Amino acid sequence: MHTSHDHLPLRRLGLAAAGSVVLLGIAAGPAAAHAEVSASDPRALAENVTLSFTSEAESDSAGITELRVVLPQGIAPDAVTLKEAPENWKLTATPDGYSVGGAALETGTDAEYSITVRQLPDAKSLAFKTLGTYGDGKVSRWIEVPADGQKVDNPAPLLKLQPAAPGAKPIAPGPSPTPTPAPAPSAPTAQPSSTAPSAPAASPDARQANAAGSGSGNGVVVAVVAAVLVLGGAGAFRWTRRRRQS
Repeated sequence: MHTSHDHLPLRRLGLAAAGSVVLLGIAAGPAAAHAEVSASDPRALAENVTLSFTSEAESDSAGITELRVVLPQGIAPDAVTLKEAPENWKLTATPDGYSVGGAALETGTDAEYSITVRQLPDAKSLAFKTLGTYGDGKVSRWIEVPADGQKVDNPAPLLKLQPAAPGAKPIAPGPSPTPTPAPAPSAPTAQPSSTAPSAPAASPDARQANAAGSGSGNGVVVAVVAAVLVLGGAGAFRWTRRRRQS
């Protein structure tokens, strides 16, 4: 006859196994959180596609305040616009992607938002590396891209694309957000300074008057010289006569 003591090792083994499962579940808790992306039209070269993102909350003490995303090659920051987001959250373009954020969400609340992309690139899959910031300064990093089907601890949101539709072509890129600097104005050509204004050209009447004036002036001079010569000659004649009389 078996006693209860015979079942004691089995009970202990069962409790140990159950405890191991619980511990494994606790240890796997933080790693269970993830960030995901889905598309309204997951095809290469699709236009005006809505991408929806979900970043699960990992902190038990603070809410998410910002998500910073590095865009995959083929999507420019100026080709993205915000469609939906938590209240008062805004999208800001960055050199390699964008950030979306605002007031901290309630602790334990997942961050969900969507953007519109002008056109998806011609690729098989797109990885959106994401950094999540919490109100207490904690940062979650969903930036790992699995290679050859291997699993990673912190995978980036990955979007698998179907082949492009027949006839689909890349659209022309949008205008650059950086304005083209205007050329510097050339320095004005220095004009030679004039010490005095140039005299206006004399009219024909003025020239005739000047000529007449010049002629009358010359006539006066000749008359004066003739008078001096006459007077001088008369004086000399008188002086010579007196010498003879004496």
